[in-house]
Amino acid sequence: IYGKKVLVTGAGGSIGSELVKQCLGFDPSFLILFDQSENNLFHVENMCNEYANSIGFQPILGDIRDKEILNSVFSSFRPDVVLHAAAYKHVPMQEQNPWEAVQTNIQGTINLVDCAEVFEVERFVLVSTDKAVNPTNILGASKRIAELYIESINQRSSTNFSTVRFG
Repeated sequence: IYGKKVLVTGAGGSIGSELVKQCLGFDPSFLILFDQSENNLFHVENMCNEYANSIGFQPILGDIRDKEILNSVFSSFRPDVVLHAAAYKHVPMQEQNPWEAVQTNIQGTINLVDCAEVFEVERFVLVSTDKAVNPTNILGASKRIAELYIESINQRSSTNFSTVRFG
């Protein structure tokens, strides 16, 4: 990611904020910090401000389910790399609210993939979960569907799509 513009979705979350920290150590030209939580985005912004160097960054409050904001972000910043960590990740909460898992983990990923292709992103990495292996709950199933979508798109796209499982 050296010298690249990097978009991190879910940048304020536990995984996303660690990705941001790691990115800062590899000298990207610019970081786009995207999160739906104002509080989490505020904290990751402060973390970036404390990192004393010349890496530019922009926090953006938004939801991956919102196609308009995604199009605006991709159009404005033209990221080279997308690290997609935004997701609902808590099994009991998703079992009680399965439609939210579908809308965010599947449709949100599809929205990002569509933008990545339109704006010719070089590399897109989906952060998935070990729960996607033989899924037994809506969280695992929704992330597995997102993985399969990424795999199918990668076969025909100029963007390099990949998945990494965390857990």
